[in-house]
Amino acid sequence: MRVLLTGGGTAGHINPALAIADIVRRNAPGSEIAFVGIRGGKEEDLVPREGYALHYVRSMGIRRSLSPANIKACWLALTSPYSRQTTGILDAFRPDIVIGTGGYACWPIMAAAVRRKIPTALHESNALPGLAVRKLQKKVDRIWINFSRTAELLRVHDSVVQVGNPLRGGFGVISHEEARKRLGLRAGQTCILSFGGSLGAEHVNLAVLDLMQRLSGARPDCVFWHASGKRDYEITLAGFRSRGLEKAAGCTLTDYIYDMPLRMAAADLVISRAGAMTLSELARMNKACILIPSPYVADNHQYHNAKAMADAGAAVLIEESALPGGALIDAVETLLTDAEQRKSMESAIGAFAGPDANRRIWEQILELTAGRKPQEI
Repeated sequence: MRVLLTGGGTAGHINPALAIADIVRRNAPGSEIAFVGIRGGKEEDLVPREGYALHYVRSMGIRRSLSPANIKACWLALTSPYSRQTTGILDAFRPDIVIGTGGYACWPIMAAAVRRKIPTALHESNALPGLAVRKLQKKVDRIWINFSRTAELLRVHDSVVQVGNPLRGGFGVISHEEARKRLGLRAGQTCILSFGGSLGAEHVNLAVLDLMQRLSGARPDCVFWHASGKRDYEITLAGFRSRGLEKAAGCTLTDYIYDMPLRMAAADLVISRAGAMTLSELARMNKACILIPSPYVADNHQYHNAKAMADAGAAVLIEESALPGGALIDAVETLLTDAEQRKSMESAIGAFAGPDANRRIWEQILELTAGRKPQEI
């Protein structure tokens, strides 16, 4: 089987594609798998690390504000699916199926694939479908969704299948105790894992630095692991150093966490944005968490994700606007002193783990590559 995966820009689009690649590799050893993305996206880092070939197309996101850059973005959206750079990838790789996981990076190759009647599928991890999914919904053979409400926001229905979010094999495999042992954590240490996004989240980074500064001295039993994102790493590192945190034994700052299944398994509390893939991982791992939804995403969809979990007692929701007032420090201090509340949250979040997405996606791939004729573009 020859599978071409596309989606990128941020880890939220790349990680589900990598998870689908793992599904194919486990169920059909020897399959040829390759990725398509854009230069400068997080895929340039994550995909080669997993040993997959990465090809590039030209595409740009359309900004919500008025910007001259939108002229170029629209031009690329119109021309890139027909460019030799894009069509040459299909000519050379000859995929049996092309699978997209959203984001503007997936548009050119998906549009080119449906025009050639290659079997195609899109996976939408968020409750609110993104622009690429909305534009391609009538053209692709199948749309796989995580949230049931997503189907209500699409104009097609026969091709929509709820499968859940695919997760990489490491999530839920390692126990809390084994992960702590591997990472050298001592009995009695409380581990706080935090990250704002693969590219960065300035306000989250600043709030976490303040949290580290407040608790590193008062709570020497705490261990902090924070990923600032590549874009904001240097400025966050400067703040880390100016607060004297590089000398604090329990504080670690990186730009990205590459062994997330291991770190998340070891954590006692997780602080993160509220992207759909992250929430699925947290639910699979039964983690007490504080969610700070990004206010910069389309339709504020992260807030709605986080609100659903908070209303169920599965998470603490803090809006980014509350961070300068110390809301994060207050929430963490409360949870650190209330083990029963953390335990209750760990139990409640498990209800959001969803169906066996990996099995369902593999069944869908087999069905699509068994000869079903794609729709006309």
